[in-house]
Amino acid sequence: MKKIRFLSFPILVFFIIHLYGACINGEDESLVVAAPMKKTEQDALFSAIQGFVGKWWNGSDLYPDPCGWTPIQGVSCDLYDGFWYVTDLSVGPVHENSLSCAENVEFSSDLFSLRHLKSLSFFNCFVSSSNPVSIPPQNWDSLSASLQSLEFRSNTGLTGGIPVIFGHLTNLESLVLTENRLTGQLPNILGKLINLRRLNLAGNSFEGQVPDSLGGLNRLLILDMSRNQLTGILPSSFGGLNSLLKLDLSNNKIEGKIPQEIGNLKSLTLLDLSNNRLSGGLTKSIQELSSLQELVLSNNPSAGGDIMSVEWRNLRGLTALDLSNMSLTGGIPESISELIMLRFLGLNDNKLTGNIPSKIASLPNVGAVYIHGNNLTGEIKFSEWFYGKMGRRFGAWDNPNLCYPVGLIERKDNVPVGVKQCEEEVMRLYDSNSNSNSNSNSNWNGNGNSDSNRIGSCLGLVLVVAALMVLFFNLSL
Repeated sequence: MKKIRFLSFPILVFFIIHLYGACINGEDESLVVAAPMKKTEQDALFSAIQGFVGKWWNGSDLYPDPCGWTPIQGVSCDLYDGFWYVTDLSVGPVHENSLSCAENVEFSSDLFSLRHLKSLSFFNCFVSSSNPVSIPPQNWDSLSASLQSLEFRSNTGLTGGIPVIFGHLTNLESLVLTENRLTGQLPNILGKLINLRRLNLAGNSFEGQVPDSLGGLNRLLILDMSRNQLTGILPSSFGGLNSLLKLDLSNNKIEGKIPQEIGNLKSLTLLDLSNNRLSGGLTKSIQELSSLQELVLSNNPSAGGDIMSVEWRNLRGLTALDLSNMSLTGGIPESISELIMLRFLGLNDNKLTGNIPSKIASLPNVGAVYIHGNNLTGEIKFSEWFYGKMGRRFGAWDNPNLCYPVGLIERKDNVPVGVKQCEEEVMRLYDSNSNSNSNSNSNWNGNGNSDSNRIGSCLGLVLVVAALMVLFFNLSL
């Protein structure tokens, strides 16, 4: 009996130590599983999910303990005051066992009873073209104290506009409404979401001007409103977005000049305003964007201006510079060859003139250079190794007065596409001049011979006449 007690004591000590460690590290699964979930919270969760996946879904039978031993894919919970509450709800085919939406989707009012909800996401959920759905215009203020992330992604059956009531979600840090069919103007009240770090409205059909109020979101890191129908000018208030890392308004109808205030965005790494209707040339303050890595302003054919107006050497972190199809004038700046991080250079389809700086080929990381469709002249003095490395990623065609030197390239495969050899032009001019001189000499010699022949003919005629006269005189005697 003493031996049994002796053995059981170490086991008891080990169990107590293990239990103590589990409690300290928060790993006591038995305690976690045992935590209850209020029936009102559970009923609200089941009702909300049922509205999205269909009436057939019976949560109480399938998932009697949704935050414990029968978890639901896409649902996460946290403990508050000893009870489970739903904190994350994700609907849509993100994972194999995710909640998939029914064709007749509806927002249950019980969704807004989940008062501890921090993250709400819908992916590829509202897809029916015959039964389009709009974002509910009411009840969102019920989630204002807790909701930090709200996402609607790739919902081709989601129509209508952004509800004004979204302005009450002042704790939101991320608002993503991308690749839907949302329309209308952007509400000014979005500027009240002062805690936003990410605002992504890309891939919809929003129209009208970009609200000035967005310039007050000084915590914003990512602003993406690309691929919409936005018009008007870029607000000067954007100069207040001093935390911004990425600004993308590409593929809209933005007009006017890039505001000088854009130079205040010292943390900006991406600026993409391509495929718009910008005008007024390049804004000099672009050179103040010292953290910039990607500058894409291509396909603004009315932009115009002199490419030399910007001190490009200031943007030493640039990896991509795309200024194609902007009607830019001037020559290719030598300072671009100082951008040693550059991987992509697009200057094609402009009105650039002059020679190509030979140092561009020395950029250590460059993988694509497009300068075609300009009025560049002279010889391209790049090595054959450079042409072989770049292949068709070097574009210099449609520059009529551009050529590569004689004897520079041995392999035909390395000849730059659409660029002629300088020798052909020189030889053509030389042959043309030689032929011209030859024709002049021939004409001159021909005229001389014909004059001497004419003189000779006259002398012969005189002799013949004289001989006939002598013969006639003798016969008359």
